[in-house]
Amino acid sequence: MQDPIRVLVALGSNQGDSKNNVLKGFEALERLAESTVKRSSLWKSEPVNCPPGSPEYVNAAASFDISSIIQPRDFLEKLLTTEKELGRRRSGVVNEPRVIDLDLICYGSVQIKSPDLTLPHPRAHLREFVLAPLQEIEPGFLFPGINKTTKELLNIIPESGNCIRCAET
Repeated sequence: MQDPIRVLVALGSNQGDSKNNVLKGFEALERLAESTVKRSSLWKSEPVNCPPGSPEYVNAAASFDISSIIQPRDFLEKLLTTEKELGRRRSGVVNEPRVIDLDLICYGSVQIKSPDLTLPHPRAHLREFVLAPLQEIEPGFLFPGINKTTKELLNIIPESGNCIRCAET
């Protein structure tokens, strides 16, 4: 039997009932997981690099185990399919408002850099709205290739003050 892989997923929504959308995202991740899903609190943040007038986000993070026979690209496809099932529609506008966003942040200690997938997520270690929720559930997770824990990364990025914990899940 192969060891499971710990995955970290960031959740976000800034369209419709964002809090409920993120909670539905957690429920959908439960169906993909092979272990208990650790859930962060819900956090609110201002949009970053989004079209003018974009509403604020509700963000969260989840961590759980999946089978190591599931390859990273296959798991990413499952996340994209789940987004679509939860109502996400992509128009091609970069960082447009969305009903749900499920970003694969880390897939165990795997490092990949390709046109369709980069692991760990290429900007996660710079984003308070990703690191603050992750720090709640995985403070000691060592980011591959960066060799710093979630907590260490959160402590070294400039604090924006735009990421505020708003609710327990």
